[in-house]
Formats: sequence, structure tokens, C-alpha cells
Amino acid sequence: MPSSDPEILIELFRGRPALAAELLSGPLHGALPDFRIARLSSSEFTDVTPTEYRADAVVTLDGTNGPVLAVVVEVQLRVDARKRRSWPVYITTLHARLGCPVALLVMCPDQAVADRCAAPIAIGPPGSVLTPVALGPDQVPVVTDPDTAERAPELAVLSALAHGGRPDPTPVFEALLAALDVIDPVHANLYTDLVFKDLPEAARECLEELMTTTSHRYQSDFARRYFDEGEASGEARGLATGEARGLAVGEARGLATSVLAILSDRGVDVPDDIRARIVGCTDLDKLHAWLHRAIKADTIQDLGD
Repeated sequence: MPSSDPEILIELFRGRPALAAELLSGPLHGALPDFRIARLSSSEFTDVTPTEYRADAVVTLDGTNGPVLAVVVEVQLRVDARKRRSWPVYITTLHARLGCPVALLVMCPDQAVADRCAAPIAIGPPGSVLTPVALGPDQVPVVTDPDTAERAPELAVLSALAHGGRPDPTPVFEALLAALDVIDPVHANLYTDLVFKDLPEAARECLEELMTTTSHRYQSDFARRYFDEGEASGEARGLATGEARGLAVGEARGLATSVLAILSDRGVDVPDDIRARIVGCTDLDKLHAWLHRAIKADTIQDLGD
């Protein structure tokens, strides 16, 4: 999955905690205990010293009588020996807190990093070893069945990120469009912007063609909304010309909507003048920056300029 944005990758798990179980039991072939629900848990780990440790995300799989498995999710863009030394702290602290088995799932956009992160971490003799479950592009399943994509939409997004650059990505993108139709509009916009940002140019053109060809059998309701809103917004601003395509305007509109929706979900008050500035912005770089800050924002000042 060629994304260098750890926050957006983690948002996949925040949007659907069950993704952790789908990855562990599917492409990584792990045997999971029976569970009723997957939920996010606290990702903070504090030991007896003042040092605080924080994982990217923690997912707990709950059975009838409480947690049956906890999954620590980490995103690694590069090999970091110091971070690897902190992972055993996460596992043992969470095991002590919940009293259930704990797995470490490491998401790596680069396959070479995934291969390195999968190496066992020897804590000490005799046999005290932590083996991370590392997932790189080679381990992400190729999702081409629309029904499967609708049942596990975030898995279809990961599939598009990891395999969208293949010679014929059409089946992968058809599944992606099916997935976007069942995701709430905020996350659908967020994931679409992520995929468009990371795909090679030829793959972006292929996906754009699928989204705008109304005769295609998988032309989705979300795709129509994404581009129709962009074209309408572009015409209103005089931007839907040869200099600014409907795709760029649609992306800007989707990003602005996502920024405001995430701020609302986080309880951040947005003054009218700043709301108008966000809605009227067509600078994609600025909108992407606002989106990334919004995910962590506690006040409107955290959004920056």
C-alpha cells in the first residue's frame, strides 16, 4: 500500500476496527478466537516511570465474556530500531491490562520495510520472543469481488492502494467503487482522495474513467456524486474550464467536506468565516494539510493557516 500518510492508514482502523481481524484471519492466515464485536481501545501505555508510550491504534475483539484478543496496530514508514524496542512494552502492558492474548499488526507501505519489521524481537533467554505480524503490499489481498468489497470496504481501499498500479487495475477499482457506495460520505471522500493521491498517473486515469463512465455496470452512486458536485462547484466558480478539470474541483470539494465533518465529529467549533474559507478553498495541498491536522485537532487553532 504505497501511502506515506500514517494518519490516513490508521483512520481505516478507526473507521472499521474489524479490519484488524480481517487482516489477521485473511491474508495473514491467523487463527482468531470467536468474537462478537471489534472496538477501539485506549492506545496509551504508561509504565511505572514517567515515560508514556502511545500506539497508533488498539483494537479489542470482544467475546461473550469480555475481550478475547487485542490487536496493537502500528504504521511503519521505515525501519526504526528504537520503535521496535518499544513494541514489547505495548504488548505486555496491554496483556496485563486486559488479561487476554495480544497481537502486534504492523502496516508498512514499503515491502522491504515490512520484511524487516517481521523479524522476531528477542527479549531475552530462554525463548522470550515477540514476532510482529507485518503487512506490506505483497500481503494485502487483491479484492476484485464487489460483494466482498461491500462487506469489507476498508480492505478494498487497502487493495486499491497496494494493487492499483498493476497492468490492468480495472477489477480492483470496480471493487473499490462498490465499497465506496456503502461507506459514509465523509470517509468515502477521505479514502477516494487518498487513493487518487497515491496512484500512478495511468492508474488515476483508469479510475477516473470508471467513475465518470455512466454506462459502466459498476458506475457507483458515490462516483456520480463525487464528480457531479465537483463539476457543479467548478461551474459556480468559473473553474470548470480547460484549465481546471472537474476531477480537481471534485477532489477539493470532497476534501473540504471531509475537513469540516471530521472537525464536527471531534467537537471543534468552526467560526463562519473559517468555514467559508475551507469551503471556498481550491488549493489541494492546503486542503490535504488541513485534513491531516483535523484528524488530531482539539481546537480550530490546531488547523493552522
